[in-house]
Amino acid sequence: MLQLCLNTMEKLLITGGKKLTGTVRVSGSKNVALKALVAACLTDEEVVIRNVPHISDFFIMAEILEELGGSVRVKDHTATIQVKKFANHAIPLEKGAQVRVSSLFLAPLLLRVGEAIIPNPGGCRLGARPIDRLVDGIKSLGAQITYHSEDGYFHAKTSGLSGSAFTFAKNTHTGTEVMLLAAVLAKGTTILKNAAQEPEVDDLIDLLVSMGAQVQRTKSREITVVGVKKLHGTTFTISPDRNEVVTFAIAALATKGDIHMEGVKVDHINEFLQALDSVGGGHEIQENGMRFYYKGQLQATDVVTKQYPGFMTDWQAPWAVLMTQAQGISTIHETVFENKMGYVDDLNKMGAHIKPLHPKIENPEEFYNFNLEDDKPEYVHAIQIKGPKQLHNAVVTTIDLRAGAAVVLAGLIAQGETTIFGVEKLDRGYEKFEKRLQALGATIERITED
Repeated sequence: MLQLCLNTMEKLLITGGKKLTGTVRVSGSKNVALKALVAACLTDEEVVIRNVPHISDFFIMAEILEELGGSVRVKDHTATIQVKKFANHAIPLEKGAQVRVSSLFLAPLLLRVGEAIIPNPGGCRLGARPIDRLVDGIKSLGAQITYHSEDGYFHAKTSGLSGSAFTFAKNTHTGTEVMLLAAVLAKGTTILKNAAQEPEVDDLIDLLVSMGAQVQRTKSREITVVGVKKLHGTTFTISPDRNEVVTFAIAALATKGDIHMEGVKVDHINEFLQALDSVGGGHEIQENGMRFYYKGQLQATDVVTKQYPGFMTDWQAPWAVLMTQAQGISTIHETVFENKMGYVDDLNKMGAHIKPLHPKIENPEEFYNFNLEDDKPEYVHAIQIKGPKQLHNAVVTTIDLRAGAAVVLAGLIAQGETTIFGVEKLDRGYEKFEKRLQALGATIERITED
């Protein structure tokens, strides 16, 4: 399997002020590629996944799969996966702690082995990110799951999963996906209510159906799964990554440039396009993709992140950078995660004028998607951005994947040379990020320190 080097002593040097122009092709969706690896574990036959992004999260998940007894071969952007038989049912702590969706291996392990030991999942730290909704769902199918704090593992067993009617207390993308993965081979029918509607979930459904599963959306936020006895191999192509589309689109607008993106699915980014219209950002559908371009002074606007079909939480950090260039006062209100605005300090360090807001919400239990017991007084849920501001160089650190994208975007429009540490977090979700920006005219270089 192709290995990806994770080098924690790397940094990016960016000299801002260049208009980005040219063409870039969108990579396959990170959030689909990781789940596709898990879905492939539901059969002993070969599963071929096309349009796989070369990102560190994918290769870590592939390493976990191999340690469980499967094989993953990657050629160009196509992965061939096969798990004839699981060799063990425990995910290594050091690997599972690196990628949050490693918890999804719970489904195929329970279905094919009857037992699973998975570590408390990792990934970017955006607050508590509990997996209680996932665990409650799997328990409803007949699994016994306990968490052992002394070893940091969830221990799960089952004598056989059976379908059930389950309603998620709050929207959960990962919870919906693990229930889909478990229900397709469970005995009987499973009805999931208040299920996630994200395009990535639909991609997973399409993949499972192509493997022989019986899954369909029966109502708004309702999915019905009729369990089958066996799944088979398939060939499946991953949809483009909508987070990457938004990142490069903002790069075009923030640098006053003009970028054509190949492979965009317009219906996956409608909410972003509506936001662009409200601020005066240029965009148009073209053959084989979309064009994003600067057409004049951007105007301030207000956005609130929500579950699909709302403004995506992963877009808010890059959007904040764009709003530093807009005329007037903009606001962003984060409702999905309780602690996802840690990038603000770095943007202010670079000359942005951003301050926290503390809006009064009449019914926070309904308004916020995170668990209120995980909230803390020091967490900021909303910010106000005054623009336009000329950003300047600074030394900053990537704190998570999308915050990292935000500081890169800020560096592209800042005066002087910006240094960004912690760039390995960018590799979790962007393939050859700096090289693709270079091809668009950016002055950006990755430096490996001794």
